[in-house]
Amino acid sequence: MSTSESIPQSTIEEKLFTVKYKPGPSSHLIPNQDHCQICPTKACNYFCPANVYHWDPEQHRNLVAYENCFECGACRLGCTYQSIEWFYPKDGHGVTFRHG
Repeated sequence: MSTSESIPQSTIEEKLFTVKYKPGPSSHLIPNQDHCQICPTKACNYFCPANVYHWDPEQHRNLVAYENCFECGACRLGCTYQSIEWFYPKDGHGVTFRHG
């Protein structure tokens, strides 16, 4: 490739489209809802790159769309109360990244 040729750029949406997830029978992400209720920032709702967490004000709880999880671990590191139980999905479930 010559220096005059440019490398094709992809949008984040195009890159996310290549991520596949085989959901397991239950979530591998278990937030402590008691801590979620008193958390002043609900930080996991903002820094998760896959938008897995959503605070539902009517139910007073964090809803978890674990099927979208990239398994990056950001939620357990960034949780204000360090109260998200996180483990890798078992038995071939979880995220698969396609390269290409």
